[in-house]
Amino acid sequence: MEMWKESQLKQLAHAKEIDTAYQISLNFVKNLGYKFCAFSITSHTNDAYCTSVNLNNFPQDWNTQYEKNNVIEIDPIMAHCNHSMLPVLWSEDLFSKTPWLWKSLQQQGLQHGWSQSIHDEQSGLSSILSLARSHCPITAYELYENLGFTVFIIRHLHALVTQAQPQRPPRPLAPHLSPREIEVLRLSADGKTAYEVARILCLSERTVHFHVHSAIEKFGVNNKMAAVIAATRTGSI
Repeated sequence: MEMWKESQLKQLAHAKEIDTAYQISLNFVKNLGYKFCAFSITSHTNDAYCTSVNLNNFPQDWNTQYEKNNVIEIDPIMAHCNHSMLPVLWSEDLFSKTPWLWKSLQQQGLQHGWSQSIHDEQSGLSSILSLARSHCPITAYELYENLGFTVFIIRHLHALVTQAQPQRPPRPLAPHLSPREIEVLRLSADGKTAYEVARILCLSERTVHFHVHSAIEKFGVNNKMAAVIAATRTGSI
């Protein structure tokens, strides 16, 4: 490994703040031949305790247009990265369903780029790292030649953000529910009446009421709706 690469990666490894680490990463990828670098992290579980992060040096006009038009919903790069951790080269074919978006990238000087992601099942967070430039197409060889460096960068940036996330409140301990109680509460959560639940599960209404009352006692609540809410909060249903 070249000396400058080793030196800058060591700096990155010792960076403790996300903004500092991003700047080191940006300098590193510029030395690799890329003008632009973007890092973002979001929750794929709609977690209210997750703070989204989006750091990039893309043209301001592009960022404004991206946010104003809610491009994230139709961005094929995002679609790929949300379902795969394999790197993806930006291409006209990739943007075949959104040709105007591809044209906009070209106009903003983001002609050539590639992205990759990591999915963190434990935290429920996903990160995406993108590199781009206005000159010289990116070959598959170049992509994979630099893949190890970018994996190191995205994992370090991801770890810094994850560590800084607010602590989630501990999930309440769930009482043990029988399989029937779980089925009854799940159907009740879907808005089914005791009569409908009885028909679906081939039970009598009296038996359904018995299971509901049993769940109410186990959760220490006062009614069926409160039992359904408690079961949802504890992950029982």
